[in-house]
Amino acid sequence: MEATIARHFFHRLLRPPLLLRRLAVLLLTHLPPLYNRRLSLVALKDFQLSLFFLLCGLSTCTVSFTAGGAATSIQIWIPRRRRQGKPALVLIHGFGGNCKWQFQDQIGTLSRSFDLYIPDLVFFGRSASATAERSVGFQSRCVAAAMRDLGVEKYSVAGISYGGFVAFRLAAEAAEVVERVVILTSAICATAEEMNALAGREKRDVSEILLPRRAEDLMALMRRSLHRPPRWLPAFLLRDFVDVMYKDQREERVELLLELLSNGLDLHPLPVLSKEVLIIWGDKDNVFPISFGHRLQRHLGRNARLEVIADAGHAVQLEKPHIVNHLILSFLLQSTILLSP
Repeated sequence: MEATIARHFFHRLLRPPLLLRRLAVLLLTHLPPLYNRRLSLVALKDFQLSLFFLLCGLSTCTVSFTAGGAATSIQIWIPRRRRQGKPALVLIHGFGGNCKWQFQDQIGTLSRSFDLYIPDLVFFGRSASATAERSVGFQSRCVAAAMRDLGVEKYSVAGISYGGFVAFRLAAEAAEVVERVVILTSAICATAEEMNALAGREKRDVSEILLPRRAEDLMALMRRSLHRPPRWLPAFLLRDFVDVMYKDQREERVELLLELLSNGLDLHPLPVLSKEVLIIWGDKDNVFPISFGHRLQRHLGRNARLEVIADAGHAVQLEKPHIVNHLILSFLLQSTILLSP
């Protein structure tokens, strides 16, 4: 009898339950490979975020096409299974890393109401291109091409900071497929002179802050982006983040930044979107002052609504995720959602 129990125990130990085996296959099939680097806390956190996205019903795929006359590929998180009656929503990140880190606090909530599509823009994450194009228009056309190749006919779009420029341009040029627009802390109305004045106040190359090389540069970026940044973080952790997030394709991203500072949205005159637009801003934004949010709302007129979130900086989706999620849900679903205490 004891021998039978022992055999059964070791059989279960060596052969895990079917659920665990299926989960292992799912992980190996859908999770992106770990970075080919030394083991790091940031790489492990990135892996954890990938697992979280997977548990929210998403998986990664790579969409390849020709853009700017060159081979281009976008890595994008997509629903593993499209759900009938769930609207599609595209989330577009800014300069501060890949899409997982910028929208980690939105995915759990928004994935319950939307089929989410979350790309890494070209030259971020594992998205790449051989083209020399660096414009916001190029990025928006790439997102549009990826969504078209995925067979998504209608979708809303939300973008933060640099991603807000891309989202606005996408809505302007693909009006037939974009339904509603959410812009978070993005100085779309700023002139080239104003953009360069904002960069000039740093008294140094702005790319060294927005695309940091050193631990102290990353800390400066956090102080600029967050209303309440951490007072201190260990230097090894900051260096680890720089190594994982900012070294690959850095030269191309610097060129994207220079293009943005020179030409902004590069649409003259700035169009007035026919879509309903929600603008979200932190009242303590030290990257793009809130005056740009008011200007964009006035430019868009009755189709736009500006929501200002108190005690939040530029990274408003990270500092006040509950409020941001509530605003996006209520705007896109046009329903009244009570904020929980």
